[in-house]
Amino acid sequence: MAHTAAVLEIAAGPQGPVGVVRGDWTVMTLAGLAATLAQQRGQLAGLDVGGLGQIDTAGALMLGRLLIPQDAGTAADPATGDRISGDHPSAARLVREVMARACANPPAPQPPTGLKDILERIGRGVAHAWQETLETLGFVGQTVATIGAGIKDPRRIRWIPTVSIMESAGFNAIPIVLVLSFFIGAVVAFLGAGILEGFGATIFTVELVGFSVMREFGALITAIILAGRSASAFTAQIGSMRMTQEVDAMKVIGLDPMDMLVVPRVIAMVLMGPILTFLAILSGLVGGIVVATLQLDISPALFLARLQENVGLSYFWAGLVKAPVFAALIAIIGCRQGLEVEKDVISLGRHTTAAVVQSIFMVIVVNAIFAMIYLELDL
Repeated sequence: MAHTAAVLEIAAGPQGPVGVVRGDWTVMTLAGLAATLAQQRGQLAGLDVGGLGQIDTAGALMLGRLLIPQDAGTAADPATGDRISGDHPSAARLVREVMARACANPPAPQPPTGLKDILERIGRGVAHAWQETLETLGFVGQTVATIGAGIKDPRRIRWIPTVSIMESAGFNAIPIVLVLSFFIGAVVAFLGAGILEGFGATIFTVELVGFSVMREFGALITAIILAGRSASAFTAQIGSMRMTQEVDAMKVIGLDPMDMLVVPRVIAMVLMGPILTFLAILSGLVGGIVVATLQLDISPALFLARLQENVGLSYFWAGLVKAPVFAALIAIIGCRQGLEVEKDVISLGRHTTAAVVQSIFMVIVVNAIFAMIYLELDL
């Protein structure tokens, strides 16, 4: 469809210069008028659109800008359309509608330069962290209440999705847990042997590997792997459902997202956490045995005998008890961040990152709390 070139002529009017508009004012015809429009912006008292042909929202925006000052940004009073004269079926109404919905360009954010700006940014970060903590605690309580209702009425628990999540988030993580735990045990044995050799006590490498892997590294490495692997997956899955309005559809048909999405993931992680931790402990001990056998001439039989005699099962249970707590926290944080996702992919990426960071942070904090409890209990 052919377009007539956009034309702007300046004429004298009773209250000041008036812009006489001719031709088609559309996105296809405005390129040649850029310099003229910028020069005349805010200089006109009104517009005469009697000779105006076609107009679209781009043309309406340009006409509206001619009637507002340079320092007024983009926004203007919707009454701008009342300063338009001439017989045109839609120009004044379209300019009024466009200018009513136009928003001023916000100033570019300035990086903090002074001490006040830096302290203000730190304060906002602390307030945000406190708000996140309160919301996470509230979500934990809501999850516990929902699980309690499911224990009362087991029909509410969706066991088929739970088993599926146990496979995807748990069993599929076994290879990476075994490999990393093996190398952690081997590294601890190497370091311990190097340090203890100077004291002529390399045999105590067995106890060092046993204490560290069974009580700390087994549960901690498993939790960090699950935080990076499963928490991000939960946030991405639920966040994608939020973006496609599947969660809203669940609410509309009377389904509780807590029952449908959160509880199966929490139960699956709580059940798989101890299993993965148990395998991580075994793999870490195997790594220590391999290094002790090849590097220190300590036979596997001697390694296991000293492990049983000097370490015992109390350290094994001390490490295993942490696993379901870590797993529940990781699942809850991942699900909460997923339900917080908005309608854009930027929000999805931001909340996925937050899920991993918060999960690892909480795992380390809770592990420190366990360490203090064990210290008081002399375990």
